[in-house]
Amino acid sequence: MTQLFAIAAGGAAGAVMRFTMSNWVYAVVGRSFPYGTLAVNVLGSLLMGVLYVLLTDRVTISAEWRGALLVGLLGAFTTFSTFSIETLNLIEQGERIKAVLNMVLSVGLCVGGTWLGVIMGRQL
Repeated sequence: MTQLFAIAAGGAAGAVMRFTMSNWVYAVVGRSFPYGTLAVNVLGSLLMGVLYVLLTDRVTISAEWRGALLVGLLGAFTTFSTFSIETLNLIEQGERIKAVLNMVLSVGLCVGGTWLGVIMGRQL
C-alpha cells in the first residue's frame, strides 16, 4: 500500500510538471504543432534513461521511491496518450504530413533520448 501512495504522489507531481512545461513550450513557440507534448516526451525519455540506470544499477533506493520516480513522476510526466490524440486530431484535420512528422519525431527522439539518458547514467 505504501508503494501505491508513493506512485500516486509521484504521479501528481509529474502531471503538474507536464502541464507546466507543455504550456510554457506552447507559449514560446505556438500551437501549430504539438511541440509541448513532443518536448515533454523527449525530456521524460531522457530522464527515464538516466534515472533507470541510477536507480537500478548505482544507487540503493527503496521500491517506494523507485516507483514514485519512475512509474509515478515520469509515467505521469510523459504523455503518450496525449501524443496519440494530438496525432489523431492532426490526421482528422487533414494534416497528414504533420501527423507523420509528429510520429517520427516522437518515436525517434524519445527512443534516442532514452538511449542518451542510459549512456549519461552509466557515466555517473
